[in-house]
Amino acid sequence: MSDIVHDLVRHRFTLQADGHEAELVYTLEPGRIAIVHTGVPPEIGGRGIAAELVKTALEYARAQGVKVVPRCSYAEAFFKRHHEYDDLLA
Repeated sequence: MSDIVHDLVRHRFTLQADGHEAELVYTLEPGRIAIVHTGVPPEIGGRGIAAELVKTALEYARAQGVKVVPRCSYAEAFFKRHHEYDDLLA
């Protein structure tokens, strides 16, 4: 598994694993980012990749001093399981 790459222009975080690409896509809003899609191909599922993508996006938001709006089902579920990030919820 390779490192997570942040594409600032396309507003996404990606990770390559075994020839497949997982991604988290976000949009920018005033004072916050909205996570709109988290996708992991089935071939590389079950490895915690989606969680790592979300954690990376949340750390980016924290570093930027912005809040997060979880607009995809995975990001919503992540926030319900990881209360240590509650301070980032918009």
